[in-house]
Amino acid sequence: MNKHGNEEPVFEIGVVVPRRMVQEKDESCDCAYVLVKEFEKVGFVVERVIGIADEFIKLAAPLETLGRAAAELQIKKRTVIGMDLQFDVEEVEAFVKQPDGSVFSWCERFQCYCHLIYGIVNNSKTAKTLKFDGKEINWAIGENLLLKLESENIVKQVFPLHDEKKRKKLLRSWALHWWDFTSQPIDEIYSYYGAKIAIYFAFLGMYTRWLLFPAAFGLTLQLIDFGSLKLVVLPVFFVMVILWAVMFSQFWKRKNSALLARWPISSTVAADPVYKISGRKASSWQPPMELIRVFEFDRAKEKEVFQRHEWLGRLMRFRNDAIIIFSIICLQLPFELAYAHLYEILDSDVIKFGLTAIYLFAIQYITKIGGKVSVKLIMNENNENTEKRADSLVYKVFGLYFMQTYIGIFYHALLHRNFSTLRQVLIQRLLLSEVLENLLENSLPYLKYSYKKYRVRHKKKSEKGEAREKIQFTSRVEKEYLKPSYSASIGEELEDGLFDDFLELALQFGMILMFACAFPPAFAFAAVNNIMEIRTDALKLLAILRRPVPRAAATVGAWLNIFQFLILMSICTNCALLAWLYDEEGKWKIEPGLAAILIMEHVLLLIKFGFSCFVPEEPAWVRANRAKHTTQAQDMCYKKLLRSISGGDRTLGEEKKLE
Repeated sequence: MNKHGNEEPVFEIGVVVPRRMVQEKDESCDCAYVLVKEFEKVGFVVERVIGIADEFIKLAAPLETLGRAAAELQIKKRTVIGMDLQFDVEEVEAFVKQPDGSVFSWCERFQCYCHLIYGIVNNSKTAKTLKFDGKEINWAIGENLLLKLESENIVKQVFPLHDEKKRKKLLRSWALHWWDFTSQPIDEIYSYYGAKIAIYFAFLGMYTRWLLFPAAFGLTLQLIDFGSLKLVVLPVFFVMVILWAVMFSQFWKRKNSALLARWPISSTVAADPVYKISGRKASSWQPPMELIRVFEFDRAKEKEVFQRHEWLGRLMRFRNDAIIIFSIICLQLPFELAYAHLYEILDSDVIKFGLTAIYLFAIQYITKIGGKVSVKLIMNENNENTEKRADSLVYKVFGLYFMQTYIGIFYHALLHRNFSTLRQVLIQRLLLSEVLENLLENSLPYLKYSYKKYRVRHKKKSEKGEAREKIQFTSRVEKEYLKPSYSASIGEELEDGLFDDFLELALQFGMILMFACAFPPAFAFAAVNNIMEIRTDALKLLAILRRPVPRAAATVGAWLNIFQFLILMSICTNCALLAWLYDEEGKWKIEPGLAAILIMEHVLLLIKFGFSCFVPEEPAWVRANRAKHTTQAQDMCYKKLLRSISGGDRTLGEEKKLE
């Protein structure tokens, strides 16, 4: 965003309009021309670009335009004294600047852009007739222009644009910065992509750094033959790994709170909570303040409606969770167990390979169906906002992936008790997830992009009738439009590509932790993969995909609870593995060794729940800053109140003398 009027405008939004086959004689009625003029009236800096197959309208917004939109949206921003106050463009110096020096964050700017773009309506006294390719469109009084043109397929898409200067800087300092394994410019990532993506990379970087210690320990166990001391060393490794996981989850909370304190994130950018009012349309959702206004003269009914809404929402979520759990147990579990059993009893490697191919094809289909069912169920839940709905999707879909990923390993570990097969399966799963999935994750978007470019070229050549002519994409905005979006593989209505990235980390975390005693070098595999993941994910976002739509949420959300659940599961599974190693004959007698393992399990569970009380979730400096800002705000309100009571006769100079 521009800080000075003489700076070159930064175009951050693109609007896509098809190229016309017929040029209108009266340009004032042309849809694209009217669209540009309306954008200019709003206050945008507009640039039109003619592409090969489409026309693009690039938009940039000066500070005054964004400030007006922020005031209309009543966006609250953090001030220098720590209070969140409604933005006023005349008092811009009172608000905390972003890490890159701009007034608004990328999330706030995108919200302002959307408000201005989709706020254009026909304010004239008569309807207007617009034309496009010989087709007439009636723009009625009070009708939204963008929604009208989108319904007529004249505006194909509105999407964020990369800032080429910042993108190239991030490529050098982040995506191509290989020599410093886990170092990342988190503040620059936050400024460019928003809080949610920055939090993901901060989490990934911290997780990777913390992996280095158990990776070194695991490699030591693999390379050194401890002989008879194996049953002593493995429990030590197991205890160390559990303590490591518990400390990591708790110290991540501290880091997350420190990042939130460092970034001036607006509390109103996130979606407001919404509630449904009985007696209105089923799709009518109202914020709590409007509910209060509706029932302000009937407090008893207001309380009754809120209570009904609260418990109805909880019952609906419980019902949906029960449906998903029942489906997993009755439909997916038998399928997974049948595959694991057949894989165990078959001798031919060729048949095993064919069975695995059929299984992978079928399980992807089953997972997609489960994801679609989950989305439909979530749409009927009374979740407070978009992030709550996304968290609900995470819990439901992770249950499907948990069964898909781990049930076969549980089968080999706990039923057949075949240690060599268990290690073989773990190595195969790790190589599959760490290598093949990364290749697909980064190659598929590029292949999609190349295919889209091929289709545009082929269509253009067919129209011209010149098959040999080489068509080049010269405009950067058209190249960005053809790139794939950063979307989730399941439930893209609620989630973006971070769903798949976090899911990959969670499944990896569970695999290396729940079976740590069976294959200690798995931590080294994970550490190497994550070092690669940091750079490949950065390269994917900067070079292969469009700039994602920002999300205001500044925590990992439901994923942290999933990591906590996996820690609890790992305590149980590793104790079972140790008991199996100790009791090789399968007698399951309560001998001193087995008793020690059972005691260790209960002690670790106690440590898991007790450590969260021992280590505070917020650093001391965060709490101190919050207390300081609260005191400053109270002092200012106190002085303003006294001045208003005394009639305001005291001058500002006199107040300073009193201070």
